[in-house]
Amino acid sequence: MDVMFLQDNAITGETVVRDIVQADYRTAAVFDAYGIDYCCGGRWPVSSACLMKGVKQDELLDKLRRVTRTLTLSTAHAFEEWDIDFLVDYIRRVHHTYLRNNLPPLSEALDRFAGKHRNKYAYIPALEELFMRFCAETLQHIKQEEEVLFPYILQVAHAYADKDSLATLLVKTLRKPLPPVMEQEHTIFRNYLLPIRELTSLYTPPENACTSHGVLLGRLRELDNDLSQYLYLETSILFPRIINMEKELLGA
Repeated sequence: MDVMFLQDNAITGETVVRDIVQADYRTAAVFDAYGIDYCCGGRWPVSSACLMKGVKQDELLDKLRRVTRTLTLSTAHAFEEWDIDFLVDYIRRVHHTYLRNNLPPLSEALDRFAGKHRNKYAYIPALEELFMRFCAETLQHIKQEEEVLFPYILQVAHAYADKDSLATLLVKTLRKPLPPVMEQEHTIFRNYLLPIRELTSLYTPPENACTSHGVLLGRLRELDNDLSQYLYLETSILFPRIINMEKELLGA
């Protein structure tokens, strides 16, 4: 059954490959998977590119249309009212999974781009250094959350909801340093995300930028959006709720 969406991205066999990627950086991943050049050599229409690569045009067009679907998260969601179990699972499945799946390949893409353009754009070396440190710190951070913080948070939430007689003892003996973790996340934002925004002029390609340059900045912008939402859910909703439960259980 065909499903109609409000927005149709009108990609056809006659659309030029480079134009598709310039209009939506997400399509680059599809062309990469099929070995189709979308940068300096991407002047062919999709039909010709498919013929040269032996790719089924309908299959490629379907994947391009799927990847360009825009999925939005409504601001009407009352995140602060979500059950703690659901909120933790959402953060882990959506944001942690996104970071694990995207940081390594994005780092590799930045390395490849820098190898060809490091001397052309003055900001690239600083961006490389920032992003390398950002990746290492962020991946370690989410590992710590899943192994240490989240199990504790769920214990507190369950004990609090069940009015467990041992809840106070649990907090006293197992209490985790949530305020320092919140500060650590603010530090990640200040030390990495803000400088990256400044270096890239809010992910705006220079006038002489090639298509690959725009794709890289588009992927960085997507990462910025996801990370901002992730940090908001934790530092503004999840952690403060658990800290309030701790205080109540300790009679503070």
